[in-house]
Amino acid sequence: MARAPPLTPCRHLHPRPITAKPTQLLSPITITTPRKISSVHVSSTTSDTMTSRGYIHPSLEIVGGGRHRDSILQDLKTLALPYNPFPVIGWNGHVETLFAAFFRSVPDVRLRRECLRTEDNGTVALDWVSGDDRYLPRDSPILILLPGLAGGSGDAYVRHMLVRARSKGWRVVVFNSRGCGNSPVTTPQFYSSSFLGDMREVVEHVATRFPKANLYAVGWSLGANILVQYLGQESHTCRLSGAVSLCNPFNGLLTDQNLRKGFNIVYDKALARARREIFKKHALLFEDMGGEYNIPLAANAKTLREFDEGLTRVSFGFKSVDDYYYNSSSSDSIEHVRIPLLCIQAANDPICPSVGIPREEIKENPNCLLIITPKGGHLGWVAGVEALRGAPWTDPVVMDYLEHLERGASKGLASCSNSVCEQQYAEPEGLLSLEVL
Repeated sequence: MARAPPLTPCRHLHPRPITAKPTQLLSPITITTPRKISSVHVSSTTSDTMTSRGYIHPSLEIVGGGRHRDSILQDLKTLALPYNPFPVIGWNGHVETLFAAFFRSVPDVRLRRECLRTEDNGTVALDWVSGDDRYLPRDSPILILLPGLAGGSGDAYVRHMLVRARSKGWRVVVFNSRGCGNSPVTTPQFYSSSFLGDMREVVEHVATRFPKANLYAVGWSLGANILVQYLGQESHTCRLSGAVSLCNPFNGLLTDQNLRKGFNIVYDKALARARREIFKKHALLFEDMGGEYNIPLAANAKTLREFDEGLTRVSFGFKSVDDYYYNSSSSDSIEHVRIPLLCIQAANDPICPSVGIPREEIKENPNCLLIITPKGGHLGWVAGVEALRGAPWTDPVVMDYLEHLERGASKGLASCSNSVCEQQYAEPEGLLSLEVL
């Protein structure tokens, strides 16, 4: 799939910062922004896919949004245009998914890696844009990016979102789960769709480091599922000011069943292979694991279900794979979300079936807004002004939404008490800084 060169892992955890020599100079990042909309023709018929003020095109399905729906949609200028998938490639969900995975461009950007030691002695890698500590004000809004299954900061869709947000003056950090993005694994436990401990620690760490900044998060696929579960469980105590979920599987059981049908088996095998490759790099940590663990099954898994049966569901205390998938579904978390959340799904997503989208739950929660595009595949969305190989159609929509929230949230930050806003950041123990590409 389209990814940047592998990142250098943090080989040893050490409290002193270490800087590696850059291997090359990277070219400047160029972002193409959507054209300004001067006029849009819309039907006079009002439906659930159109507001009474006509800000969106009827080719898109819009659900929920509460009383702030019109004001939000007014700022999402891309929605006033019809969703036009790129000819041929954008007409088929499978073709679009594969094209985006293998042929989407990967923007060049220099990153600085920070390894965060978690409470259970595990490690996650946070990749920041190198130099931002010198160039950005400490109160700049912060965007935490959560890649999909086995993904990391080198993935094309992650890089495109990163450079777009950075071009707007945002501080961006990619949260690489244990073993992903060439990050270290220091305990015999990876990550799962159900485990929110690392997410909590990352958000708390970033919030403590930048107490004057508003925090936001964007998640894709598995990362979106984890993000929405986090929002639901944290509910009223969530440290984020807003979030975006893209290509969220929502229902683990339906997604598992869908992956075992027809051409989708190709994705199942590819995702299982990605999990196996990460596992084999750290296989020594899992030797002599007793109990219900089936290490040979995980090491040779041909499907995600086999990998989860041999390792994941046992690591996180589930009785069966189906028990794990059922209890890892973020659709049940929607009703508990108490911050602004935008969900974007493609109706023809071959991996995350549209039947699993919790439309009613989103509609009932005034904090949630759902956009469903007629095409897009899984993490594809080869459409818009940057198609064919540029950023996904969703990127300007996501950025417009986040900036809409930041304009509102920044007003509230001014009233923050000095006792909270003027905290000084002390570098926690167990961190390592490393320059990576």
